[in-house]
Amino acid sequence: MMALYWRKKRNVNAAEVLSWRGRGITDGGTLTRLNTKVLRGILLEDNRDFCKVWSKTSKSTILYENGKIYLENYLKCYSCVHSEPHALYNLPKRSKIDKFEDTLLCQSSLETTLASPSDHKPSLLFLTANNWLYRLSDSTGQELERVFLSSKHTFRYLSWDVSQEIFYVKSVQNKGTPLAQQAGITQNTVMHLAIFEVFPLQIVGMMEVNKQVFGNGIIDVDLSQGVLAVSYSRKAMKLFSFEHIVQKYLVEKLTLGKPSSLLNGKTVGDVPFGIPVNIQITDCPPVLFEVSCSSNGVQIGGFPWHYIHTPPQKRHQGTHHFRSLKDSTMAINGIQNMSCYSLERDAIFFHPDDSGRIIHAGPSTINVLKILGELNSGLPSKVVEDFSMVTHRNNISTSQVSVTSSGRVVKRRSQQLDDDPDQETFRTVIYEDELDLLAVVVTNGTDEEGKAQVRLHDNQSGQLLKTVDLLEPWDETYRHDLIFDKDTIVHIEQKNTNVCCHIYKLKTPTK
Repeated sequence: MMALYWRKKRNVNAAEVLSWRGRGITDGGTLTRLNTKVLRGILLEDNRDFCKVWSKTSKSTILYENGKIYLENYLKCYSCVHSEPHALYNLPKRSKIDKFEDTLLCQSSLETTLASPSDHKPSLLFLTANNWLYRLSDSTGQELERVFLSSKHTFRYLSWDVSQEIFYVKSVQNKGTPLAQQAGITQNTVMHLAIFEVFPLQIVGMMEVNKQVFGNGIIDVDLSQGVLAVSYSRKAMKLFSFEHIVQKYLVEKLTLGKPSSLLNGKTVGDVPFGIPVNIQITDCPPVLFEVSCSSNGVQIGGFPWHYIHTPPQKRHQGTHHFRSLKDSTMAINGIQNMSCYSLERDAIFFHPDDSGRIIHAGPSTINVLKILGELNSGLPSKVVEDFSMVTHRNNISTSQVSVTSSGRVVKRRSQQLDDDPDQETFRTVIYEDELDLLAVVVTNGTDEEGKAQVRLHDNQSGQLLKTVDLLEPWDETYRHDLIFDKDTIVHIEQKNTNVCCHIYKLKTPTK
């Protein structure tokens, strides 16, 4: 009846439709889901295949983002939307002092009303080596905005706090001058964070992370979903509310392009003043959560909320522990151990589809897990397997035979690595959210050259639906990146001093 009601309703204004569409409900969301369902059906048809249409080699890094290939440190851009990539734009060469150090892609939601028409189109944020933050059009490379960050601190990293809403720029760690280190002078300041809102681009604040407030042994600081995460060398992590920090310690609200009393009336974001520290933390904020963990950190997610970590003790190496975020109660079956004998350790992370499930990927097995439990039940949750994928291989150990000087034959048993290139091995797993498919890269080095295959599995059941053979050899001694984006598969590989990019597009093969 609800669907029938919406179908009959016609007098809906454009703002409401855009708002519904952005939230994935009613007519707009239904149309989007229908389109992706049709595309998925076409992609999985037997008479469709992914064919290699383009290759490119470069001396510098090659990156793929939002249907575009970037070469020469983002100076050259190719569009991958059509059947074959074509050049979009070339930017002028940049000197070493103002080269691009990091970047983020920005895309506004449809229902948001913005002052500038350029804000409604995708753009790229660039951080340069000389502390400028640029916003460029991602279709033309045209400069839209620029902000100078600081002449005192060196910023190098861009990352999202809340995707497409709030991002932050992180400085390098302040280790002091060599002269100060020789004199035994310790630096109180560890690093600085500049936090921005997007659409429109606006400064939230600049804050200093120092030892006096947060303690000694800080090795890294990150922002994620409104939480400030501080990692320590003693293998511990503390989480703080960034909202609380802003509410309590913000001394002045800043506006880009406007004067600030913290700069004695100078303009915020101009050279050489940049952005002043307007979030001045004087004492340690309340700790939301603290946990001891190994170097691979802590992940939080699931329904109900849980966290995954590896305790720092040596006996726990290679295990992943599931605990309730509410009271740290260990879940039933809450210690997952893949017991891999491999060069690359297994990976575990909460599923990107926001289902609360967990992907645990090793060289021969990929387990998709889920947490069963209820809020305020008083009983521990339980970790169970949703489905699993395994490679096809024989587990026969190889024998090494040697003969001593006296003629005695000695046999030594040696265990083959789980990720040995000579056997079928999982290399990576990727989630394509619009098609609800898992793309799993599998290698098999039975021939002289390693071969790779992309296997497309249903995200809900794990059922194998389609396989795509990559034509180029897969050499595990080099780095590989694979991107699956609707009708496009991108394989980027490092080869000695070169980087190679291979594009596969969905086509109907000609006989």
